[in-house]
Amino acid sequence: MMVDIVRVVGFGVCGVFTVVLGLVHFAMPRLLDFDGAIPTDGEPLRPLSLLVVTYQTKQSDVRGIAQIMNHAVSYVLVTIGVLDLLAGEWLGEWFAPYLLVWLAVWWFLRAATQRHMGSRPGDWLVAVGFTVIGVFHLVFGVVVWP
Repeated sequence: MMVDIVRVVGFGVCGVFTVVLGLVHFAMPRLLDFDGAIPTDGEPLRPLSLLVVTYQTKQSDVRGIAQIMNHAVSYVLVTIGVLDLLAGEWLGEWFAPYLLVWLAVWWFLRAATQRHMGSRPGDWLVAVGFTVIGVFHLVFGVVVWP
């Protein structure tokens, strides 16, 4: 009974939070002023060498890849949130523990990389929050899963 309440409330809270976070992330290039922070003009950057191909990079490439990665993460966040909101539909399936562990590892990776933002109290709080979400998914994937 208590596990059912924790499951419904936990996945509901995680799902809503993650969908909202993903939607906000789509606006991050504007909110964080990518255009002002990452100029497109200037000296060429160090070339990117990929085995037999060398690619001369420009500052506009850095802004472009930052926007591409941001939108990819936004899409993943919305997807994870929707999965959490629909957890009741798939938690009994054979693949559930694998998916839950994958989600947990994703959140742990996100928590660990928060250090790139700095070490302010808010950065630590964000890292702890993402770790808690990861632990929630890991517990359901390894301990609670039927």
